[in-house]
Amino acid sequence: MFKKVAPVFLILILITLFFTYYYNNKVKEQKLNNILDQMRLTLKSQLKTHQMDDLQIALMLSKNKGLIDALENDDEDLGYKIISDISKTIQKSTGKRIRTQVITSELNIFARSWDDIYAGMPIGDYRTDLKYFYTHNTPRTSIEVGRRLGIKATVPVYKDKKLIGYVESISFFKSITDFFSSIGVDLYVLLDVKHTDTAVLMMQNLTIGNYILANRNYNYTHLQTLHKLDFKTLKLKGIEHKDKKYIFYQNMHDGENKIIGGFVFVLPERYLNYFRNPEDNISFLINITRSSLYDIVKEEKKHEHDIYKEYSASSLVYLQDVIDKEDREVFFDEAYEKFDKYSKDELIQMMLNRRIVKKIDGKIQ
Repeated sequence: MFKKVAPVFLILILITLFFTYYYNNKVKEQKLNNILDQMRLTLKSQLKTHQMDDLQIALMLSKNKGLIDALENDDEDLGYKIISDISKTIQKSTGKRIRTQVITSELNIFARSWDDIYAGMPIGDYRTDLKYFYTHNTPRTSIEVGRRLGIKATVPVYKDKKLIGYVESISFFKSITDFFSSIGVDLYVLLDVKHTDTAVLMMQNLTIGNYILANRNYNYTHLQTLHKLDFKTLKLKGIEHKDKKYIFYQNMHDGENKIIGGFVFVLPERYLNYFRNPEDNISFLINITRSSLYDIVKEEKKHEHDIYKEYSASSLVYLQDVIDKEDREVFFDEAYEKFDKYSKDELIQMMLNRRIVKKIDGKIQ
């Protein structure tokens, strides 16, 4: 009797296992698609928020009578002083660092808040997006390729109905990258390499496939995985799974709605269960299970500040030339702690042994 019914039970078990496996895969697929949708919506919201913040600053500066008079009178020194002072005041009061610049109607740099070196430099070849204002007189905010890829809010300035220049506020995806990082998602902003001739300040940036990495505060952990990807497949499917990570993709458009690159989101597999299921129909950003994911990520990020502890003091001497500005505070804190253990003579010897890595070619006139 048992021999007769055993095959039937076996078939039923196999059918049950098959449908369970199929159902679980469908649920996971639906969940991943939901997360991708939420990633895209959140990115859109973040971009919109930053664009509006930049636009507010640009509009405020465009109404500054002193700045407009300086622009009209071609007083570059005064223009720099005004926007530099305003930027410093905002940073001191809010902790937010802003980058603003004023451009003449001839598309030359008039003044920039962060330096006064390039006043008078022509930028028309790099800023084809400004042709928009040949036919429009209203402000515009968009992602644009200049000498660097960034979010730009541009306000045209008129005096007696005559265009005399432009006021801009610019941001470079740092805050957006930090926001996604805080919820366990690493963001990579990728610009198509065909724009390299324009984005001249990004020529030394890391490349991934046919893209240049635009944001500087990216997570180094996933670079090896990204180099393995077939981006054509990723763009087509929107989601890939590799090295126990889920990779999501979203096209990047400029102000004329042309695709100029993409946004890549990397979510480690271990974080997936912290996101609610699609049927909950609630935004994942405000429903990460009891904020558990945020706490985990915060704890992991805290240990990232120990990145330089593994280096010796002599190694840190060499590293100082290649550390990004954003990382210098952490770097120097660790360096000073290590250097304090050495005597003055030992430090002098350490510096004398340092190799020169820069080579200058030229002729003495």
